[in-house]
Amino acid sequence: MRLLHSTDLALRLLMRLAVVGEGVAPTTREAAADMAVPYTHAAKVVARLQRLGLVVARRGRGGGLTLTEAGRTASVGALVREFEGAGDVVECEGATPCPLRSGCRLRGALRQAQEAFYAALDPVTIDGIVASPTGPLLLGLASHRSGPKTS
Repeated sequence: MRLLHSTDLALRLLMRLAVVGEGVAPTTREAAADMAVPYTHAAKVVARLQRLGLVVARRGRGGGLTLTEAGRTASVGALVREFEGAGDVVECEGATPCPLRSGCRLRGALRQAQEAFYAALDPVTIDGIVASPTGPLLLGLASHRSGPKTS
């Protein structure tokens, strides 16, 4: 199974925010640069994470991104489900429906495998995946910048 780019970015962003020190709040632009992704993509993901209550973004001087307690304890499985949506692994209906759809067992097997994938991620939390050795690696990504912050 392959995750959408936005799902991957959301997980990496949450992981990055989970390891920043107290009082440190990188801007969306800084986080995007740290993870080598376009600012526009990061901004869309940040907005969605805000709506989910996982991240707080403050604008202006002294602003930046902070992870909420809900973000720290968020289930990776739930996050992946949220970002990936409820769709099937394969398209059976669509513009050109599969001729096997009335008697095919593949669709059900793929759904079952997809749910097993999510179920394996359900007990994993953001805090859990940033434990050593990952946390120190994430801290190494931080760029030391000077100048005004813009969220």
